[in-house]
Amino acid sequence: MLESLLDKFRGGDRQALSRLLSMASRGEVPDSLLDQLAKPTQQSLVVAITGSGGVGKSTLIGRLIPIIRKENQGVAVLACDPKSPLTGGALLGDRFRMPALPEDDGVFIRSLAAAPGQASLAANLPAMIQLLKAFGFSVVVIETVGAGQGDTAVRSLADIVVLLLQPETGDDLQWEKAGLLEVADLVVIHKADLPGAEGTEARVRDILGLSAGKKAKVLRVSSKPGQGIPELWQTIQATSSH
Repeated sequence: MLESLLDKFRGGDRQALSRLLSMASRGEVPDSLLDQLAKPTQQSLVVAITGSGGVGKSTLIGRLIPIIRKENQGVAVLACDPKSPLTGGALLGDRFRMPALPEDDGVFIRSLAAAPGQASLAANLPAMIQLLKAFGFSVVVIETVGAGQGDTAVRSLADIVVLLLQPETGDDLQWEKAGLLEVADLVVIHKADLPGAEGTEARVRDILGLSAGKKAKVLRVSSKPGQGIPELWQTIQATSSH
């Protein structure tokens, strides 16, 4: 059965991709099968987008998707949702904030349940990322639930880590303690049309100025009016190439 599924996967069958991702999420795809996957013809970019609940991660990703598609790049999203205490599944709220045309085969969105104690990440993400790369998606986005310290674990999976903060919430201090400001490549002051965005940016820059090592870039972006979204994607691409 696995061989037949793999053949369909190689033929670009999205249903086969979905089935293999489901199996991979349960740890049921052996390394020997992953080793049979063809190497991607082009390098894929893995972008992690993290931040606290309500900061607008899913909305921002929904705004980025059409910009990426205009460049004729396929984009896959792995949205790590909190696990429902009743069903054990993902809460699935992300799909409603990431609009994509059903007929667009260049977009793939999968919500994944992140169980407590898994550092806000769903299990077996490396295998799922490998499958999406082999399927031909040139951009893979990982959204994490924003659980704090555990989110630093995403650093080992992503080429670039984008941290979202919003004005006047004190999140800058929270994430400084959690260590995310140290691992972030980009810090986005989201909902920048709200009062206090300039002050939040100034505080973040002050905190970053006191830290040793690399300095994250800081941008102000607002998904609601579309402010700064194209510039954010350009910065993500430019930062990942360094």
